[in-house]
Amino acid sequence: MKNELAIDEPPTADLPMRWAPVMVAALAMLMVTLELSLSSVTLPAIGADLDVGSGATKWVILAYALPTAALAIPLGRWVDHADARKVFLYAVTGVAISSVLAAAAPTFWLLLIARVLQGILGAAVAAVYMPIVAASVPPERRGRALGYVATVMPLGAMAGTSIGGFIADGLGWRPVFLLKLPILAIVLWLGHRTLPHSENGLPRPSRALYADTLTLGGAVTALLLAFDRVEDDAFILAATLAVIAIALGAWWTRLPSSRPILTLSRRPEFGLPLLGLLLLASYIGLTLFLLPFYVSDVVDGSPAMMGLALMFFVGAFAAGSPLSGNLADRFPIRLVATAGAALSLTGTLLTLTLTSDANVLDLAWRLALIGLGQSLFNIPNNTAILAATPPDMIGAGSGVSMTVRTLAFTVGPSLAALAYTLGGSGAAGFRAGVILIAALQTAGLLAALAARTSEHDG
Repeated sequence: MKNELAIDEPPTADLPMRWAPVMVAALAMLMVTLELSLSSVTLPAIGADLDVGSGATKWVILAYALPTAALAIPLGRWVDHADARKVFLYAVTGVAISSVLAAAAPTFWLLLIARVLQGILGAAVAAVYMPIVAASVPPERRGRALGYVATVMPLGAMAGTSIGGFIADGLGWRPVFLLKLPILAIVLWLGHRTLPHSENGLPRPSRALYADTLTLGGAVTALLLAFDRVEDDAFILAATLAVIAIALGAWWTRLPSSRPILTLSRRPEFGLPLLGLLLLASYIGLTLFLLPFYVSDVVDGSPAMMGLALMFFVGAFAAGSPLSGNLADRFPIRLVATAGAALSLTGTLLTLTLTSDANVLDLAWRLALIGLGQSLFNIPNNTAILAATPPDMIGAGSGVSMTVRTLAFTVGPSLAALAYTLGGSGAAGFRAGVILIAALQTAGLLAALAARTSEHDG
């Protein structure tokens, strides 16, 4: 049985295989996602150079992440009516220019403004990424295409972060923001040569787009800030921001422009993979919060020990991605995604067997199991989301997917931190956090199973 494609998918018998645009889009997405990890290695140097505290430097990351998440859906809707090639080329050019502005910023506030611009333009690249893939590769090969992309991104991010760390140590933080410029130049050249033209042009943003940005973008921003405040134990402010997020989100659902996205999200073949993505991505709370604190507080290990163990996660994810893509093209995508979800859950539960004398190898094989499971889940799950999205809404669907992923990457560590604190920290807090993450992943596994059932029923 082949992939279950959305009923709105147009005939693709004549769609040629064009891998060059896919790889160009993958390199651009790598540069966009690399911004978070690259900027993180510069925070101490930025704080010292611009005379700001460690708490304030966190806004170097937030100033990029917030507009990227908040604008993903509105920009995705706009991209559906625009020339994807022009959007891509202008957005990549803007990312390069804003990176130069960030590197040259003489004050902290100007740096944050440059980071906001980077986030806006990064959201545009993310919104146009899936439409480029959909226009370049037939549906029966999209799993393979997304698998190759998923291989490039973690390996590139790992290498880029390592190089960025060496540059920050030797030359300071400013050259780190310029590190990606040669790659962006290549992306622009290749994009100009390989991306197909369109007659759509760049339409003027409508009032509905501005309304979506105000309401939905504001809701996403308030929600992300609420979880950030939870991590800082500012619970009253977090609750206030959560109320604002709910109010803005409710307002958005009453707008006519929300109806196509809400209708799409209610379709099981689209909504259930999104729910699975939200729940399964909670693993980030284990890898970025619980395990580092366990290594530090219980094992009495070093950050280098945790960093080395995480390389096995990245390596397993990268190695499993091409396999996952090929399996998604040959077998029912829900079956592959469910197997990956089960493998990731197994690896998470096995971290409960860690002892106080755990070494790098003990951490490494468990993280490799989680990484392999995540690769087997994510690629077919993304393929299912793309297949369930109508052709005229691929940009919007891509924006929804990115927003959900960003929320998951924020919620996971926040919930893990809360469980760790309520559990009494140390080994007991670690177990409480792992049990919570495992419960979320179990719910994600059930969502994958339900999605598979809905496909057979439909």
